[in-house]
Amino acid sequence: MAHEGDTPKSATIDRSDRPGHIGLVLLLASILVGAILSLRFLDSDQAQPLILGLLAFFAMAGVFFLFAVAIGFIQFSGHAARNDITKIMADTSGEGLIVIEDDGRVIYANEAYLLLAGSSGGDVRAVERLFTGAPEVSEAIYRLAQASREYRAGTEEIRLSPSLDGSQEFGWYRVRVRPLPRPGGHQAALWTIADVTHERERQENVFQELQHAIDYLDHAPAGFLSIDPHGSIIYLNATLASWLDYDLAQVGSGGLSLADIVPRNVVAMMASFSGEPGSVRTETFDLDLRRRNGQFLPVRLYHRIAFGQDGTMGPSRTLVLNRSPGLDVDEGQRAAEVRFARFFNNTPIAIATVNRAGRVIQANAPFTKLFGTLPRTGEGGEGPSIFEAFREGEGAQVEAALKVAAQNRSDIQPLELHTAGEKGGSVRVWVTPVGETGSEGESAILYALDTTDFRKVEEQLAQSQKMNAVGQLAGGVAHDFNNVLQAIIGYSDLLLANHRPTDPSFQDIMQIKQNANRAASLVRQLLAFSRRQTLRPEVLNLNDRLYDLSMLLKRLLGERVELDLSHGRDLWFVKADVNQFEQVIVNLAVNARDAMPDGGKLAIRTANVLAPEAERLNVSGMPPAEYVAISVSDTGTGMSAEVLDKIFEPFFTTKEVGKGTGLGLSTVFGIIKQSGGFIDVDSQVGQGTTFRIYLPRYIPEAQEVPEEAKAEEARKPAADMTGQGTILLVEDEDPVRAVNARALTARGYTVLEAASGVEALQVIEERGAPVDLVVSDVVMPEMDGPTLLGELRKLYPDLQVIFVSGYAEDAFRKNLPEGEEFNFLPKPFSLRQLVETVKQAMGR
Repeated sequence: MAHEGDTPKSATIDRSDRPGHIGLVLLLASILVGAILSLRFLDSDQAQPLILGLLAFFAMAGVFFLFAVAIGFIQFSGHAARNDITKIMADTSGEGLIVIEDDGRVIYANEAYLLLAGSSGGDVRAVERLFTGAPEVSEAIYRLAQASREYRAGTEEIRLSPSLDGSQEFGWYRVRVRPLPRPGGHQAALWTIADVTHERERQENVFQELQHAIDYLDHAPAGFLSIDPHGSIIYLNATLASWLDYDLAQVGSGGLSLADIVPRNVVAMMASFSGEPGSVRTETFDLDLRRRNGQFLPVRLYHRIAFGQDGTMGPSRTLVLNRSPGLDVDEGQRAAEVRFARFFNNTPIAIATVNRAGRVIQANAPFTKLFGTLPRTGEGGEGPSIFEAFREGEGAQVEAALKVAAQNRSDIQPLELHTAGEKGGSVRVWVTPVGETGSEGESAILYALDTTDFRKVEEQLAQSQKMNAVGQLAGGVAHDFNNVLQAIIGYSDLLLANHRPTDPSFQDIMQIKQNANRAASLVRQLLAFSRRQTLRPEVLNLNDRLYDLSMLLKRLLGERVELDLSHGRDLWFVKADVNQFEQVIVNLAVNARDAMPDGGKLAIRTANVLAPEAERLNVSGMPPAEYVAISVSDTGTGMSAEVLDKIFEPFFTTKEVGKGTGLGLSTVFGIIKQSGGFIDVDSQVGQGTTFRIYLPRYIPEAQEVPEEAKAEEARKPAADMTGQGTILLVEDEDPVRAVNARALTARGYTVLEAASGVEALQVIEERGAPVDLVVSDVVMPEMDGPTLLGELRKLYPDLQVIFVSGYAEDAFRKNLPEGEEFNFLPKPFSLRQLVETVKQAMGR
């Protein structure tokens, strides 16, 4: 029998039903008593209808009550049994459940909660009163209470010491709270308490066992590492870390990869294995691991790889055995084996042994890196076929060499072949016989050396030599043409000066001069190709220049070609000749327009290129530095590989006869190279062409005067073209000397003529006094212009000199002393330009 005041084990507290009100009962009883007493004051005739009415009222009330009970509208309260499955579930739940209304009144608590709370009778402790003690406990309960007040759900795991029932030193409890809607728009909070002490103990036991296993593995007498398919080390045990002198904190966080500890060739081989779906493969390597201080550690690797169902490599498990010298009964043999493995895998030459059928028996790491992973096509799992390593059609040469090697002949010539694939490189292969057939059927040894870079350099050298020879020829032809054109232009100027525009012959002479100027333009293109033209470099912002040039480009391209001009942000400055740069862009735009006869799009982009990016671009001959890149892309017909090899050669053109000189791209090439830049081209037939120009970045000095302003001031014509003074004119071409002398004499100057540098010195010596100015050609027989200047400086250090030449100024400046001052006039020039330059040089 339960003692009075004890709470039965099956008891719960449920105050969710609203209780009846005693005041309503008293009011109803008062009304009935008053009605009965009032009958005493009425006579029988008056009381009879009233009594019948009361009886009828109570009869109707009784009938209504019976129907309400039948349909469940009225239920008997108190301890009547309920058929409520939900309440049964809550009452018998193993977790403690308590429902608290907004005003803090507990309206429900199940048996499990009462046991946890130790509540008895009607006293039920709320959750806040159960969990007290350490600050972290109070903070967790406060967070849950705050969530309850805000009608939010919340969960906390709380460690309480001792446990709630006091039976254990500590206990873990998972406490949850969530809002619970009530009838009439009210809100309550449902708190759930679960004892998870045993669950936590199991987790800690599993963690301790895992820690023990990791500890055993970390301090095993062998090294161990795991590698993901991308080459990152995801696990490294403490033994191997101590061997390599690495901190374990670096592993698993992207701080250490296979390439940091394994030779690069071996990395390529370890990452290129293939296997059957779902299979497991183990490979053995003898090699040197690289310690953190750069020293080597000889080891043997047992590399185990599992392949997924799709045949891709999964993470590997690799056992590492230390092969450093130590106590061993066969130390000499092991040392020899280790040395051979080092040489075999670390040599730069790819080596493989093959059997008579051409299947690879053994290969070193450079072989795998050079030829990639070859498919295993043998019926019994033999190695891959060596013939598949080379370009289609070249396997027959290898097969023939293997047949000769099978006869133990050593006079096999090296083979010049290409590796398989679309971008296969060049390779030189030597085949030598094994001698005696090996234990695994080895019959020949293949040595392969990658010659791709050597072939590229060889082709570039041949192309450079050819272009230099053509450039020298073009430069020589241009120089001689300039002398001829100089005479034609000079005499045309003399004739034009003596004819009025109304004269019939004036237009004929003008036509002669205009055609001579057109010829001079072609000559300038030849000089640009040979890099001997005169450049006037200035500091430029290419975005501004391209914007100024955009209107001209739109007119050149026409309506069917769209111009897309995109400027790079914060573009660096370059130093280049603005006119030559515009000529480069115009030439490329015109070529692009001609490649898009049906219309298309021409895109011009500018961008800054940092030194690391320039190195990754791998443009031929371009050193890593900072550049400004200009790309010109079209959507035209594109060019084949054969055409690309010749596009920069002079007079090469793909256009119809009469529609191109073949000097456009050669001019572009020459201007870019003379400006210190580089040019690269990428084209695909039917998809378009992209030219990329890289000009070196220029950092302007403080308060630097723009070259454009200097040239503008230098070219400012003098108001009066006449002058006086004595000029020594040195020119080996008689027609050029004669016309220049006539022009200067007509302006009032005294002109002394000399046909060579030697003759010019004789004229100075006979005169016995300095002249006011020397106008000299640069290239002359017997004594050239720079040598003449050196001799004249000995006699008269302050002598003024103007050099004229069909070559660029830079072509002969290197032959002059450092800091030598002189004026320069490039051929061909008009007589007006000659007179203006002389006037400015003499200053009178």
